[in-house]
Amino acid sequence: MNQHRVLFDVPLEPMIGSRFQPTGFPDLGPGEFQRPDGTNCLLVESAQSMANHLEGQAWSEPDNDQMSVFTGLPYVRVLDSAGSFLTSSRTEAHRLASAFVKESKSPSGPMLDVIRDRFGLSADSPMDHRRIARELFKLDPFCLLHGVFFADSKWPGQPKIARALTGFIEASGVRRADSGGVKKDHVRHAITEGSGGSSEGYGSVPFARTEWTSESIVASFSLDLKQLRSYGLPDYATQLLADIAHWEIASLLEGGLRLRTACDLTTVSDDVRGRDGVVLASSDELGERIKAGIRHCGDLLSEAKILEVTWNGGRKPKKGEAAEEAGE
Repeated sequence: MNQHRVLFDVPLEPMIGSRFQPTGFPDLGPGEFQRPDGTNCLLVESAQSMANHLEGQAWSEPDNDQMSVFTGLPYVRVLDSAGSFLTSSRTEAHRLASAFVKESKSPSGPMLDVIRDRFGLSADSPMDHRRIARELFKLDPFCLLHGVFFADSKWPGQPKIARALTGFIEASGVRRADSGGVKKDHVRHAITEGSGGSSEGYGSVPFARTEWTSESIVASFSLDLKQLRSYGLPDYATQLLADIAHWEIASLLEGGLRLRTACDLTTVSDDVRGRDGVVLASSDELGERIKAGIRHCGDLLSEAKILEVTWNGGRKPKKGEAAEEAGE
């Protein structure tokens, strides 16, 4: 891995028809912009949303667990007070820095303290970034791909890992496709004073709808190999992270990108190549590499495991309670 970036630009098209619905932003609507040459463009899917889609490929919703190809990799499972699955570092927006993780208690103590101690964080002391990366690999290596920000004053220095795998979808040469419809009430034909209205779901309500067409839609991905190497992990661990990133991209593209009800996209060609001309391997082939990579990481992962912690319901400890727990 001598190059600094792995870059993919993947042409997409609507699965059916020619229209699609882009992502929308509060108080903004669709993300329209112009390129320097004046081409009208549209942000179809943002980097933060694509990170969720990529991570989601590695998680099995029915099982509330990581996909079997990742068996052997650690992460944090958050349980409620009854011992039932609540969430995890793989499914939380802030990953290991999620409130549900940091406000939980592990067998070793409060997670705020566990993370601080494992990272070696202390006041008036520089952070050991390679130690932090190594400990993240043992807690949840996906944080080293998708980023994490430990933004809490109880974590001195508030370490931050930038996103190493970035993706987004843009459309160029876009035009609006306006349409509409009506929600028709076949029972209550007219709204009278004192009776329920549209706010309660009664009555016939017309609505407008805006979709888009475009000359091209492209999904772009960037994997920062230089950042992965900066963690100081053994080469086989760095390669495992790269293989996981490639697996997420391949799995997302192979399964089709049904981003929203009216935004169902697919690749124009099954042959996905990087800018360097190298073909993206299939998710099956990458899965085999990942399984072998996990076995090669036995020394790093010998003490790592899926860590189950219990969330306290967001309850703030009473005065003196924290000190009592520390003395247990």
